[in-house]
Amino acid sequence: MIRSLAAAIAMLFMALAGPAAAADWAADWVPAWTASPQPVWGGDFLLPADLPKSLEKRSVRQVVRIGIGGTAVRVRFSNAFGRSPVRIGAVHLARSAGGSAIRPDSGQALRFGGAREAVLLPGASLLSDPVAMSVAAAEDLAITAYLPDTTPVESFHWEGRRSGYIQSGEHLAATAFAAPEITRLRLFVSDVLVEADNVRGTVVVLGDSITDGAGATMEAETRWPDYLAARAAPRGIAVVNAGISGARLLSDGMGVNALARLDRDVFAQPGVRTLIVLIGINDIAWPGTPFAPNEPAMSFERLSAGYRQLVARAHANGVRVIGATLTPFAGALPGTPLSARYYSAEKDALRRRVNDWIRTGGTFDAVVDFDRLLDDPAAPGTMRRDYDSGDRLHPGDAGNAAMAGAVDLDSLIAAESLFGNSRKSEFQGGVSPLPHPATHSVS
Repeated sequence: MIRSLAAAIAMLFMALAGPAAAADWAADWVPAWTASPQPVWGGDFLLPADLPKSLEKRSVRQVVRIGIGGTAVRVRFSNAFGRSPVRIGAVHLARSAGGSAIRPDSGQALRFGGAREAVLLPGASLLSDPVAMSVAAAEDLAITAYLPDTTPVESFHWEGRRSGYIQSGEHLAATAFAAPEITRLRLFVSDVLVEADNVRGTVVVLGDSITDGAGATMEAETRWPDYLAARAAPRGIAVVNAGISGARLLSDGMGVNALARLDRDVFAQPGVRTLIVLIGINDIAWPGTPFAPNEPAMSFERLSAGYRQLVARAHANGVRVIGATLTPFAGALPGTPLSARYYSAEKDALRRRVNDWIRTGGTFDAVVDFDRLLDDPAAPGTMRRDYDSGDRLHPGDAGNAAMAGAVDLDSLIAAESLFGNSRKSEFQGGVSPLPHPATHSVS
């Protein structure tokens, strides 16, 4: 009876204290890897979706690198934008041995409510049962799903930065695939969760192609959230990447607008404590380009109102928000159909005004100043050559490493609740409290 009373009191405390306190009492499941779902666009869009030829009676093997380790694993599948159900015949989890190969002694079948087979409903997600599997931070896992039926791909993640492998027939536990079809898409797999000890919380990075890793080396896991996850994992902090290439704050593009995906991509993540926001450059740059030829120019008033709404919703969910300044983009995308209109002096003036407001406006709980970090002092408004991937818009591996190094780990997870008495004590170093302009530290 005493135990029952204690449990009831604990549940009452959690209900009254809200999300931040409840996260401390909940089981230590945290996301170790994510790929935010996107709707598949039509054939008239500027960039091809590159969908696989067929998924009927096919095995699909996808390799993910987890950011934080644990003692048990669950995998989530998503059909968020699908209009048709997807039947999953079976799923196998194993340690990757590179390419399509797996370590054969490491494999386990995943089940859903004890069943081998499951149906992924339109608009829904599907979470596997836990499997006991000790996994380390930065370990590569291979997830193989067998799809027995004609399977339309209506929901996916376009920029995987990692090869996936499609083989005809059921080859769940095959040591390697023979002559598979290669894809860069993330197909249905959206999250890997781990159960870990001494976890302090989850940090979600919400962004566009700069966060999604468009300039990072394929297969190398060198996006800036990857580097940040590697730095944060020894501190018991899970960092996951909710970047979508072509994403915008206020309008749909290659994914739905940021305000429309906050609930699914951020607040639904277990243990989320902090949100880092680096989004807005496409809101400024897309109007007038082949991506959005008839859109009116973006205004400061619309963008700042969108950021304020994002922060208000995060705070209502007990989540702190770190705002990142928008990075330099003069001369972006040379040699492409976008080069003539993506950048202009007027668009850059708006970017600079937005950045000044992010630094000094007081909306965000803290700021990390990627603009000053990546800006070339010899050519202001242009990305430093040593940090540039080559397209003057997306950082390369060195730039991504510098961005991750500019975030102070001590500030990622606050010691106190968001609504505690001493917010200024929560911020140090590379991530600074407002209203003072942020500085960055690069190791």
